[in-house]
Amino acid sequence: MEHAPLGSGLAPAPSRTLRARWVFPVAGPPIREGAIVISNGRIAAVGPARGQPAEDLGNVAILPGLVNTHSHLDLSGLATPLGPPGQGLTDWIRRVIDYRRKPRDCVAGFDPIQQGFRLGLEESVRLGTTTLGDVAQPAWPQEALAASPCDATVFLELIAPRMERVAAAMELAEAHLASSAAKPQAAAWRPGLSPHAPYSVHAELLRHAVTFSAGHHAPLAMHLAESREEMEWLRTGGGPLAGLLESLGAWDPTAIQPGSSPLDYLRLLARAERALVIHGNYLGDEEIGFLAEHRQRMAVVYCPRTHAWFGHRPYPLEKLLAAGAAVALGCDSRASAPDLSLLAEMRAVARRHPGVRPPVVLALGTLEGARALGLRDIGSLEAGRWANLAVVALPEREAADPHELVLNEDGPVVRVYHRGMPVAG
Repeated sequence: MEHAPLGSGLAPAPSRTLRARWVFPVAGPPIREGAIVISNGRIAAVGPARGQPAEDLGNVAILPGLVNTHSHLDLSGLATPLGPPGQGLTDWIRRVIDYRRKPRDCVAGFDPIQQGFRLGLEESVRLGTTTLGDVAQPAWPQEALAASPCDATVFLELIAPRMERVAAAMELAEAHLASSAAKPQAAAWRPGLSPHAPYSVHAELLRHAVTFSAGHHAPLAMHLAESREEMEWLRTGGGPLAGLLESLGAWDPTAIQPGSSPLDYLRLLARAERALVIHGNYLGDEEIGFLAEHRQRMAVVYCPRTHAWFGHRPYPLEKLLAAGAAVALGCDSRASAPDLSLLAEMRAVARRHPGVRPPVVLALGTLEGARALGLRDIGSLEAGRWANLAVVALPEREAADPHELVLNEDGPVVRVYHRGMPVAG
């Protein structure tokens, strides 16, 4: 099911026409010396400028506003990722837990759920993101998102590795789903649920979350096939993740059937309204085939720089795309990436996967992200869609393929528009 546009009660923006050296509609080929006509916050027309009166933005590219389908904004108070590159997932999880209990490198009294969320939201917009899929902690600041020029699907993180914690997690889920419905006019966000990962979510909680998703038309996001440790835990019920759970008093032998695989979880997630499979670093051929068969309601979210920082095996992006699976991009968090730039993630894809065509790379961070979240009014520059735009500085040189000027260079985002209004730059 595709969802209605977010925040449709916002005041309309004034009409304007923007001109740029290159316009990238994504739904069609790039337009040299292109123009975008904006009316009431939406795109009225896209095409060659042809001398029409316009605000000339100069040597820039206009892209659709970027869509970051996976983030953890509460970790945005970090100046650098947690721990050394290449560390095991369990060591990193311990550092995340410690940070959330007592944030490091922050002023006294810093609250990552409140201030961290706000910092991440501001950074995301500044770097060109106009739509987010965020995995949020309970008590995340709704008012910050309501006041922000950024639309979001807020996936409440659900953690309950032990059966006795399932009921409390579902109460949080119900309250989260109800909080958006109670004030539909107040904010450009909608609720989703994030049963965190196989090792942190009892099977009973996952079943409940899937039922809630279908019943409330709310999307799900779950970390799956993320690490070697997770794959060992699925196979054997042991390994470093079992040790971590035991040390936290969170071990429950009924939470998993040893001999499980990511495919078992995909089959259950396929019953949800819509499901995002976060990371998918260790997906096998059978799982990739399953995702391709269910591409209308399931997507994989690739976080390129986080994947590289942990030192995972090469990402199966080409296999996923060749099979026809839906793929989008995410920044993950400042706990595993240097910043929240989705443009930097797209450029990382272009460098690490030279066999993927540049127009496809651009779509992964825009239109495919919108589709993954089930949003129909964003992601490309087409008449009738919201005028969410990211404006990127270009080099002076020419290129046989203009995508190279965006993806193979390091020009920054210099201006951002949300619903036709400039909000950064």
